[in-house]
Amino acid sequence: MATNSLHCSIQQHHNHHFHIKFQPPTTFSASQLFLKPSNITNNITLSHSSSGSSSFSCVTFSLSQATSTTPSSTSQESVSFEVLKQHLTAEEYQKADEETRRLLIVLAGEAAQKRGYVFFSEVQFISESDLKTIDELWRVHSDNKFGYSVQKKIFEKSNEDFTKFFIKVGWMKKLDTEMEQYNYRSFPTEFIWELNGDTPEGHLPLTNALRGTQLLYNIFNHPAFDEEQEQEEGDDVVAAVEDKGLKEKDDSSLAKRVFKPNYSF
Repeated sequence: MATNSLHCSIQQHHNHHFHIKFQPPTTFSASQLFLKPSNITNNITLSHSSSGSSSFSCVTFSLSQATSTTPSSTSQESVSFEVLKQHLTAEEYQKADEETRRLLIVLAGEAAQKRGYVFFSEVQFISESDLKTIDELWRVHSDNKFGYSVQKKIFEKSNEDFTKFFIKVGWMKKLDTEMEQYNYRSFPTEFIWELNGDTPEGHLPLTNALRGTQLLYNIFNHPAFDEEQEQEEGDDVVAAVEDKGLKEKDDSSLAKRVFKPNYSF
């Protein structure tokens, strides 16, 4: 513990004549203020002197303010994505899913690490670059079939209806009943941990929705995916313009064919 102390010495003599001496604090840099708390001491000496006697009594007191020197575990340390990459390269998707969950907890901060899972309000603490890296690794090693950005597109096409989204990505299964009913799959045995033709698009990575859907919603709305959404919207506009141009060209050709004058009688 670092302690900032204020020390005063009171010397009492027969004649009441006081001298007050103040010693200013040691000069320190801003880095010492915020990174490494130092032992800073302000000394004030009160002396009561007399010319006729050398006897005195001394009283010393201190006023301390404790500051912690324990480093925070949320310091910006380099997070490695190598384990996730290895699992995805080896098509070990269940292990990759577990590693993704671990990475989100680490990236979300100290509170999430102590708790063991991420609150939806902590998604904002995950950097854009880190979330993009996780998403890109999933997409690259699944031929663009897995990943958060892939799931976001499906969610938007489902009109942001989570029930429809869960059905489309295969997180819910259809029950064998007369009426059309669905139920959540049992984790982990009923989920699909391999990439094949029957694996639903966006099936991985999984996000626990048992505590609600806000966590997944906040991941989808993270700034990391804003650029992709703008790019997608731009591509849609270009495609629409091209389709319109082709349609106008086709209509023009059709008009020429239909209304081509026939001068042979």
